[in-house]
Amino acid sequence: MTSPDVGVLRTRGGYIKRPAVAALGGGHGLAASLQALQPVTDRITAIVTVADDGGSSGRLREEFDILPPGDLRMALSALCSSSEWGLQWRDALQHRFPGEGPLGGHALGNLLIASLWDLLGDPVAGLDLVGRLLGAHGRVLPMAVEPVRIAATVVGADPARPEDVTDVVGQVQVATTPGRVLSVRLDPDPPTACPEAVQAILDADWVILGPGSWFTSVMPHLLVPELRDALVHTRARRMLALNMVMNTGETTGFSASDHLEVLAAHAPDLHLDVVLADPSVVDGDGDQISDTAAAMGAELVYSSVADPDQPGTHDTLRLAAAYRDVME
Repeated sequence: MTSPDVGVLRTRGGYIKRPAVAALGGGHGLAASLQALQPVTDRITAIVTVADDGGSSGRLREEFDILPPGDLRMALSALCSSSEWGLQWRDALQHRFPGEGPLGGHALGNLLIASLWDLLGDPVAGLDLVGRLLGAHGRVLPMAVEPVRIAATVVGADPARPEDVTDVVGQVQVATTPGRVLSVRLDPDPPTACPEAVQAILDADWVILGPGSWFTSVMPHLLVPELRDALVHTRARRMLALNMVMNTGETTGFSASDHLEVLAAHAPDLHLDVVLADPSVVDGDGDQISDTAAAMGAELVYSSVADPDQPGTHDTLRLAAAYRDVME
C-alpha cells in the first residue's frame, strides 16, 4: 500500500485531509502541544505570546526594542524536523551560553532570531527563515507586531497585607506573584495583532488554546482585539487544553473550573467546542467544570495525558493521541 500524501490523515474509513491547526500559547506548554500535534497534522501554525520580559528575552527586548524571541524560539524548536539536520539545529538554537559575561544566559537561537530581524526588518520573515533552517513542520508567528507588557490586578500581592488589591506589572512579576490574580491587561492597549496570525485563526479547522501559564501565556491572546475577534468568528472548532497542575504560581487558589471562568470573563463572547482535561486535574471538581464548560458551549473530554515520569507535565505521545481522537 502506498503512503498517504502529505496533508492527509489515515482513519478506519480511509484517508481524510489533515486538519489545519492554529495553536495559541507560549513557553513549555505550547512547545508540548506543538510536539503532540506533529503526528496528527503537518498543517500547524503556532501563535506565540510576546510579553516575556525576563532572562535572555528580556535583555534583548530592552536593549534592541524587539519582540522577546524566547517563546518563539521554543515553538520553532518544537516543530523541528526529526532528521539529523533538524535535531542538530534544534539543539544549537536551544544552547544557552554559560557564565556571567555579556553572552552568559543568552540562548543562541534568541541571538540568531534577533540578528535576522535586524537584517530583514520583518519579524515574520525572520521566523520563517529559521523555520526553513530547522525543516519545521509548521509555522511560528507572534501574536502581535510589537512587544507587550502584562499588568495584573492582584489581591494579596504583599503577604503582609492579604486584603489589599494592587497592580503587578511585567510577565515575570505576574507569573511569580504570591497573591491571587483577579484580571490581566496589556500595554499597549490595544496591541496590534500580527495579520498573518489573524488569518491563520480564520483559516484553521481547529484552534487550540493552552496548555500553558494561564495569565501570562494563554490569556494574553484574548486581550488582542483582532485575535479575539478572529477566535470568535472563525469557522474552526475551538479546543481548550487544560494544564496538568492547578492551584500553583499565578493561579494560586484556582480550581479547574476557575480557569474556565477566568477565560469566560475576559472573552464572554468566545464559544468553545471541547475542553480537554486529564482526570487528575478535576478531582473533586468534575460536576462544576462540566457545568462551566457546558455554559461555554463545550464538551468536557477526559483523557489521561500526564507524563508518569515527570509529574505535572504532559506526555506528548498521550497528548497526540488525545488530539487525534478529538479531531477525528
